[in-house]
Amino acid sequence: MQVNLPLLTSLLILLFVAAPSQTNSEAIKPTVQRSDLGTYQLVWQDEFDGNAVNTNQWNYRTGERFWSTQRPENVSVADGKLRIALKKEKFGNTDYTAGGLISKREFKYGYYEARGKMPRGKGWHTSFWMMRNGEVETRDQELDVCEQDSINPNDYSTNVHGYKPTHRALGAKHIATPDLTADFHVWGCEFTETTVTYYFDGKIVDTRDVTTVPLGDVSIWLTSIAAPLGKTDKVDDSGLPAVAEFDYVRFFERGKRK
Repeated sequence: MQVNLPLLTSLLILLFVAAPSQTNSEAIKPTVQRSDLGTYQLVWQDEFDGNAVNTNQWNYRTGERFWSTQRPENVSVADGKLRIALKKEKFGNTDYTAGGLISKREFKYGYYEARGKMPRGKGWHTSFWMMRNGEVETRDQELDVCEQDSINPNDYSTNVHGYKPTHRALGAKHIATPDLTADFHVWGCEFTETTVTYYFDGKIVDTRDVTTVPLGDVSIWLTSIAAPLGKTDKVDDSGLPAVAEFDYVRFFERGKRK
């Protein structure tokens, strides 16, 4: 029997395109040790697999904050990682530069997750957190999933801030960890109408009641700045230039059990 090769090739291509397949989004689940979080479905992500920041998804953090000026030039994507360069360089009124990204999209209830590696050498405050990007009066709450002061590589803190009617913090909790500069680790946050639950490498490390805090939409922030936080007296120039890195950031919403 004679085979019509062009026709067969066309049919195979059509079958391949039409066949259902599992996307990366469908396969990815939260990195947590709780079976009920398996109902969460990935709806937004950046795996940083390209060769540049996706400016359709992100705004740059800019301007002066404490000891550094945040510059877009310090933020890059390469080898599957977001890299925030930390430098000793005079810019504006500061002697150091750093940077970060703020998601253009806003989110609310769901599960947030990022995998990161902290910079060495004291003087740097590296964070994965959520807050509305705008003037103070537009903010409702701030969710600090990870605030890491590089003066102590074996520690980071969590917190929740409310901004209305006036700003108040619910209190920082310090989490003891392995050396956060030696390898990548996963930080997570489940945000519901009543509770914020923070995770480190899949385990619960902090739970906050947020029923007394006005709750609104937030952007995702991945940032690093030079700052006098965590009893830091100065930046350790001997460790510069340095870099804060993030492997991915993801947001999940609760779906229905199948």
